[in-house]
Amino acid sequence: MARVLAFANQKGGVAKTTSTLSIAVALAERGRRVLAVDLDPQGALTYSIGIDPDSVAETVNDVLIRRLPIEKVVIQREVDVVPSNIDLAGAEAVLLAKTGREYALQRALRDVQDDYDYVVIDCPPSLGILTINGLTAARQVVIPLQCEALSHRGVGQLLETLNDIRHFTNPDLKVIGVLPTLFDGRSKHARDVLGDVGQRYDVEVLEPPIRKTIKFAEATQAGKSILSYAASHPAAEAYREHARRIDEAEGV
Repeated sequence: MARVLAFANQKGGVAKTTSTLSIAVALAERGRRVLAVDLDPQGALTYSIGIDPDSVAETVNDVLIRRLPIEKVVIQREVDVVPSNIDLAGAEAVLLAKTGREYALQRALRDVQDDYDYVVIDCPPSLGILTINGLTAARQVVIPLQCEALSHRGVGQLLETLNDIRHFTNPDLKVIGVLPTLFDGRSKHARDVLGDVGQRYDVEVLEPPIRKTIKFAEATQAGKSILSYAASHPAAEAYREHARRIDEAEGV
């Protein structure tokens, strides 16, 4: 049965999509079968792996709203992808009118649970029904955190939402930890944020931090993960290390 990981942070611009894709590809490099689900109407994950969101006929929106079997929309790239585009923006309103709306993604994933070792979910930068679907379907959650004050403030809000998810829809949901991204080790502010967040929220801060580099933007433009675009870059190696620890903790 697939292990389902959600990547969530309601603040945008924290390298959530980059982290989702990079860890997905790093797990695939380890020989794991990986399905990446793009739950963001902006289609950032879809675009980042070389798929034009506007050219995709059927997406995760059809899975959630029309109950199209999820395997019908999978596209094969570095990992298998369930794509998204702007059509998903209307799904929130439609799902809110449905019974069991929080479980739509979980229900869809049942059909492919045995086909993959991992399902990784790129949640949108919000705490709406799409993110709740991602967190309800997941076994564990990773919180990408840009090492600056505004991103830091959002962690407490997200942890409150996770407590609600555990209470109402997914009592077994665990937080793997906060993944520091866009890190500038020369900045005292970044180091202070990193030092404070784990203590303040009693959550593990995952090491090593992912440092800022233009290679991420170049990789996105090329439609590849950084692991394919710049395989030996320190940022690619850092994501491999995180994937190794996640994979080796499977039985924990």
